[in-house]
Amino acid sequence: MTIMKKAASVAAVAALAATTALTAQAQTTTLRIQTHYAPETTSGQLLTELFENIEIMSNGEIDIEPFYSSSVVKSVETFDAAATGILDCDATGGGYQTGKNPAFQFVGDIMGGYETPAQQLSWLYYGGGRDAAQSLYNKYDMQLVGWIVYGQESFASTKPIAGIEDLKDWKFRSPPGMETKIFEKLGASPIVMDFTEIFTALETGIIDGADASNIANNVGLGLYDIAKFANYPGFHSMPSDHLACNKAVWDAMPAHHRKIMEVAVSDIALKSALIFEKRNAEAVAMLTEQGVTISQWSPEDLATFRAAAQATWPEFATTPEAKALVESHVAYLTQLGIVKE
Repeated sequence: MTIMKKAASVAAVAALAATTALTAQAQTTTLRIQTHYAPETTSGQLLTELFENIEIMSNGEIDIEPFYSSSVVKSVETFDAAATGILDCDATGGGYQTGKNPAFQFVGDIMGGYETPAQQLSWLYYGGGRDAAQSLYNKYDMQLVGWIVYGQESFASTKPIAGIEDLKDWKFRSPPGMETKIFEKLGASPIVMDFTEIFTALETGIIDGADASNIANNVGLGLYDIAKFANYPGFHSMPSDHLACNKAVWDAMPAHHRKIMEVAVSDIALKSALIFEKRNAEAVAMLTEQGVTISQWSPEDLATFRAAAQATWPEFATTPEAKALVESHVAYLTQLGIVKE
């Protein structure tokens, strides 16, 4: 063998050895993530795709152990379970943490504000929202990785729900937070309960209806097997589901792992907004055929709700963080022409 060939051979062996060493030393990340969604729902399926994408893009360096339907702790406890290390990440939403700080309402579900997922995501990424939200999450030892906004929610009800008049004494499941204040003003009787308790509460008559999710997810939850009234298009609520992780766990991850997760969430956020346009329309057609009454609220009733919601924002903004977030939202909503000066 010539000296040149020997040198090439040695170089090739050295390169292979270096590559093998790097592979052996590649840092791995294992994440236990809980969501409140069942795997059969559209949102649950999208989260499954998100987890699979993260594992594939990381070449297996990130390993995710998912827990669906709040199977480890209650939905409202997921955030704290991640912050304290029982879990690593929370795939529910900030709105569950309003008891901790009302500012979480304004990263979880502003209500009566943005009209489309694109507008709401635009505030987060380009309207100054991300920095304000991240500061809030970091205060509680968590890192906001990203949002998934699937669009306006619809009610499920065992009684007609065709407008403001039907809200009088209407007992419905409400998530914790500002929603209870808004709907009490409109005559309803909101009852705060965990996401996983909705079906049984409807079935046993504890509640007349529920604010659970959008109409396609409600179908996946089986709510319209019991509740034969719905409203569509939705209007009252457009929650921001989040992926948020324990801050110490996040900081210990390699930079490329963090970037993979951020990009993967943005991808699923877009897919979520798009797929629900289709799934919601399909759900409405199917429910109509099955005899479920679908009501579209009048412009007058929608204006009444929006006025009640926007009047409640400053009432609920009782901490410096909440006030700052409300000011940020109002400034951006005004810029978009949704809120009038």
